[in-house]
Amino acid sequence: MLEIGRAQRTLFVARYLRDRDLQREIEEGLNVVEAWIRANAVTCYGKSGEISTNRREEVEMTALCLRILQAALVYVNTLMLQDVLAEPEWAGLLTPADRRGLTPLFWQHVRPYGEVRLDLNTRLSIG
Repeated sequence: MLEIGRAQRTLFVARYLRDRDLQREIEEGLNVVEAWIRANAVTCYGKSGEISTNRREEVEMTALCLRILQAALVYVNTLMLQDVLAEPEWAGLLTPADRRGLTPLFWQHVRPYGEVRLDLNTRLSIG
């Protein structure tokens, strides 16, 4: 079984070294993972984004809260992108390749150490 695993890894490395498209695809995947890691450091900033307890319940709660924050961030960013892209001046500027390159994973507008005012009497526009 170990020899099969080694052979598969060797074949993959050979394919990776030969195929530029595969290299780009893997690099793009790594960039997405790195972006999530940076976003986690922004949204879960206590102890540099590390979970500082070994109590299972606290670790699970921190991880679940972080997922909720991530989902909320992506949702709000998606709504903002939709609003911007709905404007007529953007319709002609972006090519299909540009649109494929858009991602809702950005956090430059997040103030992790600042005060966030939440108005529970207003809602986000969905349409």
